[in-house]
Amino acid sequence: MKDQDIVGEALASVLPQNDKAWLRIPHLLQLNLILLIPLLSSAVAGYDGSLMNGLQSITQWKTYFDNPTGSILGVVNAAQSIGSVISLPVVGILSDKIGRRWTLLSGAIVIIIASAIQAASVQYGMFVFSRVLVGIGSMLVVQPSPMLIAELAYPTHRGKYTCAFWTMYYLGAILASWTCYGTQKHLSNDWTWRVPSIIQAGFPIVQVLLWWAVPESPRWLVAKGRTEEARELLARFHTAGEKNHPLVNFEMAEIVRTIELENRAAETGWTALVQTPGNRKRTFIAVCVGAFAQWNGVAVVSYYLTLVLDTVGIKDTDTQTLINGLLQIFNFIAALSAALFVDRLGRRTLFLWSAVGMLISFVIWTACSAVFDSTQASALGRTVIAFVFIFYFHYDIAYTPLLMGYPTEIFPYSTRSKGLTVELLSVYGSLIILAFVNPIALGNIGWRYYIFFCAFDVLVLVVTYFVFPETKGYSLEEIAGVFDGPSVVRAQSLEGKDAIEKGSVEHSETV
Repeated sequence: MKDQDIVGEALASVLPQNDKAWLRIPHLLQLNLILLIPLLSSAVAGYDGSLMNGLQSITQWKTYFDNPTGSILGVVNAAQSIGSVISLPVVGILSDKIGRRWTLLSGAIVIIIASAIQAASVQYGMFVFSRVLVGIGSMLVVQPSPMLIAELAYPTHRGKYTCAFWTMYYLGAILASWTCYGTQKHLSNDWTWRVPSIIQAGFPIVQVLLWWAVPESPRWLVAKGRTEEARELLARFHTAGEKNHPLVNFEMAEIVRTIELENRAAETGWTALVQTPGNRKRTFIAVCVGAFAQWNGVAVVSYYLTLVLDTVGIKDTDTQTLINGLLQIFNFIAALSAALFVDRLGRRTLFLWSAVGMLISFVIWTACSAVFDSTQASALGRTVIAFVFIFYFHYDIAYTPLLMGYPTEIFPYSTRSKGLTVELLSVYGSLIILAFVNPIALGNIGWRYYIFFCAFDVLVLVVTYFVFPETKGYSLEEIAGVFDGPSVVRAQSLEGKDAIEKGSVEHSETV
């Protein structure tokens, strides 16, 4: 695939001409290895999501906490989301004030502490508190990481890397599900659920140990007036240290111009999210992506797979934890495949494909569950399990790789942190509601609850078709033209031209 098809002609024209794969280019290899550290942030969240599914299938966990059901079970599952929402007003401020990398470090430390409390829990309240603390730490690592990745990645790698971010959610989910499967298979005491709680600290520990290697975002450095540091950083990782390379000059010019013009327009407050038609559209899309990612029906399986399996007659602990483990491996393969093809297929195509596939598979899933309820035919139960996997495939191709990647792309620098915060509020606000509603609804009306999600998936398809634009083939700064119009972008470019040229001259004088 040609570079101009990935990043646009203007940026492609200044890219270094390499005749080797990036794996054989030392500075690009180093950068992509470093970016694995913030990439693990989604694995942290994935471990947590699958962990609660696994624990609900473990007899020792249910017995220890007096077999929680209904709203009591809902509180345990909602606790993590409550912690995330609590920290949301603070995390965006921290990302902009102290930087992306320091915010990431603080979150990893909080999760390590929370995991220790969770593993040592002796009562329900202590366990719930640890889950709230996990939510706070998860938000501190999840919110700044996609921005750090998007703002550091090599231009032609940005789309794949930002889309791979939430794909790594399933790496954590795989570890959690198979840890729970192994402990319930080979242990018979409290360590059956305490060991998975301890291992929850694994990914954050890796991040803390390797954190020193992660550089700060060049866009954050420019916003703080540390322009020379930003130039050196881009040169080090994008052009092997050549500070006056056309690519570095291009990137610096776009960053400096965009930030200066945005600051001049005073669009740094929360009201900036709704001040212009372009920003209102961006914010609406961010809220929709966050809500659609949960209300499409996936939250039923993500946190209550055990209850779903119960409704089709699969109640054996071994079978439930095994299905959960296999599902996470399947999800990881599907999501990673979509992330690798995101630049070829495009964001809008994946969203539309996902919406159609989820709607069809959930309708069939619901129909089979309804017939099973009256006939108890085991073949229909197996069919439901098959369509759980099919539904997840269509969810994975869009709402895993693009959940954070798409909103990260569509917001300009000045509102990116706040835009992601709004999206995450939409995600975790939805999870809090669903965490309480799902177990009660599944317990009272069973498969009939699925009808609501079938109707909601129709809404997902309609909004996606009419509102979501394509962002393939643009740099982060050029995407502004998709929302604000090319005339606005050209006006900003002309207005900022003198400032850019002045900055280039000043730099050359200091070299």
